[in-house]
Amino acid sequence: MNKATKKDIEQLRSLRKRGDFLRVQGSGCKWVAPGVIMITAPGQGGQTGFGLTVTKKLSKSAVIRNRIRRRLRSAAYDVLPRFARSGQDYILIARLESGTIDYEKLCKDIYWCLKRLECLNETNPHVA
Repeated sequence: MNKATKKDIEQLRSLRKRGDFLRVQGSGCKWVAPGVIMITAPGQGGQTGFGLTVTKKLSKSAVIRNRIRRRLRSAAYDVLPRFARSGQDYILIARLESGTIDYEKLCKDIYWCLKRLECLNETNPHVA
């Protein structure tokens, strides 16, 4: 998996408001992979948006949750700009395995979720 460039990162819009998360969760489609749960819904605008959720159910330690959040964000930056359909919003929910599985496997899980949710970019259908 190629690392994301600054241009790739700038293509993504960050979902930060509770209303955005509720909108995607309420009207979106969901797929579960071993390393991540992905929910997607049509976005508000032409730009691809994504948000992360790492709950205290995974760990009471903020240090561990932040480590999982950083890994998940990095994997999203590597996969979403290249393979995700633009104009969609994505929520990535961490699972217990998100912090311990191999980074390449985490990226492949995100790609797999995109494929199963039929959200792959038609112009760049390369396998991750």
